[in-house]
Amino acid sequence: MAISSRNKVSVTFSMSSMTDIVFLLLIFFIIVSTMVSPNALKVLLPKSSAKTTSPQTVSVSISPDIQYYLNGNLIDPESLENGIKKAVGDAKKPGIVLHCDKSVAIEHAVKVMDIANRNRFELVLATKAK
Repeated sequence: MAISSRNKVSVTFSMSSMTDIVFLLLIFFIIVSTMVSPNALKVLLPKSSAKTTSPQTVSVSISPDIQYYLNGNLIDPESLENGIKKAVGDAKKPGIVLHCDKSVAIEHAVKVMDIANRNRFELVLATKAK
């Protein structure tokens, strides 16, 4: 006499919940990775509501103790212009983004602006969003 159960248990495994978790993690890491600046220095930027969309090829930072950094590397102020020219290379529309601490005197920022003006580079002053 064969006894059969009316309630059958399915042995299949649903992957839909697992794929949902993987996609949520993927979205999380994509969003977080855009917030991280690869060559960031601790500078307090002035606030502004303007935004720029043009790509920048070189990053120049001026720390509160008047140290110049080119793409995150410390550089001597006298060799800054040559370093920027080397970093720009053969870019079609070379651009510089200037990260300057708000406590730094304007004359140091103007020095970088003058280098950009002499060499016909676009310059963008980095600010913090309001």
